[in-house]
Amino acid sequence: MASPSISVVVGVLAILAVLGWYLTFSATRLDRLHARLEGARSALDAQLVRRASVALQIAGSGRLDPATSLLLADAAHQAREVDEADQPSREMAESNLTGALRAAFAEPSVAGDLQGDPVGRELLHELAAAGLRVQLARRFLNDVVRAARVVRRKRVVRYLRLAGHAEWPATFEMSDTPPENAAGAAFG
Repeated sequence: MASPSISVVVGVLAILAVLGWYLTFSATRLDRLHARLEGARSALDAQLVRRASVALQIAGSGRLDPATSLLLADAAHQAREVDEADQPSREMAESNLTGALRAAFAEPSVAGDLQGDPVGRELLHELAAAGLRVQLARRFLNDVVRAARVVRRKRVVRYLRLAGHAEWPATFEMSDTPPENAAGAAFG
């Protein structure tokens, strides 16, 4: 009679070991996703600052007409000065900078004029590269957010509060389509 009780204890211990492993695996996976999320958010922040800096350089270069320079400088300044913790305002400011860049380069001749000058060509190339990096960083961040949300929606994560007090991951929504004339002139 001792053997059934030993097999029950071994079975219960095996189930507890598997359950413990699963909980540890889930918590570790969630922790890694949150770390990737922070890294992706930092990378996006860096790329957004870089894009705004290049836009300010273009606005201050004297190679655009004064009205366009003022519009671009104001949008870039607003994007750099907005509070990073206020995500809706940051998304709006970054979308406004994208709109200002698109308006500044709406005429193909603007990018063509910049291409004719070595400094202007360099600024145009930096702007196109920064715009591409913003797009990639934003997409990467949003992919990590979606993956973290999938894990956080699982019952075991919710019931056992494996996410702790971490905020619900939020995507970064902004208009990030670079001006066609600037990108085409820089990489064309």
